[in-house]
Amino acid sequence: MSLTSQIMMIRPVNFNYNEETAVNNKFQQATPNADVHRLALAQFERMVSLLEKNGVDVQVIEDTRETFTPDSIFPNNWISFHEDGSVILYPMFAENRRKERRQDIIDMLSNSYEIKNTIDLTHFEHKHLFLEGTGSMVLDRHHHIAYMCASPRSSTDALYEFCKQMHYMPLIFDAVDKHGFAIYHTNVMMCIGNNFAVVCEEAIKSLDQRAQVIKSLAQTEKEIIGISLDQMEHFAGNMLQIKNKYNESLLIMSEQAYLSLNKKQLKCLEKYAQLLYSPLDVIEKNGGGSARCMMAEIFLPPKKSLI
Repeated sequence: MSLTSQIMMIRPVNFNYNEETAVNNKFQQATPNADVHRLALAQFERMVSLLEKNGVDVQVIEDTRETFTPDSIFPNNWISFHEDGSVILYPMFAENRRKERRQDIIDMLSNSYEIKNTIDLTHFEHKHLFLEGTGSMVLDRHHHIAYMCASPRSSTDALYEFCKQMHYMPLIFDAVDKHGFAIYHTNVMMCIGNNFAVVCEEAIKSLDQRAQVIKSLAQTEKEIIGISLDQMEHFAGNMLQIKNKYNESLLIMSEQAYLSLNKKQLKCLEKYAQLLYSPLDVIEKNGGGSARCMMAEIFLPPKKSLI
């Protein structure tokens, strides 16, 4: 499975609890604190610093003040970048999240990377169907499998269109939290790495669907590292494996995700990557997303130098 050492992150200007997304994101909790943005920004900067100190190329892009985008810190939902030069734009559930899509970001990246094709799936919004990028889908980029738990934010019709355009195989299942609510994004309960997969199996109540997911992971030679529903609620499924400029494997997660894992789970993960974690509790509580959501991997081919 290919890994990238280049990621895009958006520095927020107005991070806060988003009432439009809270209707189906049960990980969000409003914090009555006027300093939410300041505290979240400090956590953002600390994570960027951690990544850069460990040899990751982080392209930090400034958020804009022209529009109200309280969730701009989570760019992986509206855009994804692919090795064949494709850029995908995704249909978003919340109207204020649709304002996060910015052509100027794509134009800026086109100065350094080959963008050969832009696939715009945002027309699904007119049908009230959504697919929020690599939040809705967890991609096995090597085997071209798109894992997705269906939810109000993750439509099967939109997934099929993504898979048709990008030549992926869809693997769809239903997953719920301990209260029976549909899990809004697959990437809070599942992470696919090169040789491992972190998955909250007990969230998949259908034994047939669970067996299908486990079979697919086994066939693609992933060691399955199971997490509990409680660990999932501490964002232990919201991880991302990347590499640094020294070609070393890194697994990025939040501090609370790391602290929720037991010694056996940590030992399993450490076989495959150096574990990096940073405190993100303000972002997690108010935004309902964690470390993985903050990073959009840049898999685009670099432009060849003319010199």
